[in-house]
Amino acid sequence: MSRYTITVTELGRSDPEAIIGYDPPLRTLFLQAFPHEVTDDPAVWLGTSDREYETVDALHAAALARGFDFMPLPDDVALLLADDLAKQANRPPHDGPLAALLRHLQSK
Repeated sequence: MSRYTITVTELGRSDPEAIIGYDPPLRTLFLQAFPHEVTDDPAVWLGTSDREYETVDALHAAALARGFDFMPLPDDVALLLADDLAKQANRPPHDGPLAALLRHLQSK
């Protein structure tokens, strides 16, 4: 799993310690930002389902729809994410029992 630090903004506030990355088992890009006020989870956590965001544009659109922005990405992060995606392009889907359970849970 890759993890890169970026800045995410929302309505005049920013999180300079936000994380963007690629999760190979789920085959999705993800975004985590703004520490939750009560739990240890991030307040923003996109990309938790199989193939949920296969492009940076799709992840960006989902973030914008929720009032968050992270563009433009720093050049080095954009290149690293592109490399992560290219390395995983031919990764076969997981077909074991855990993958079947995950697909079942996501279908509900």
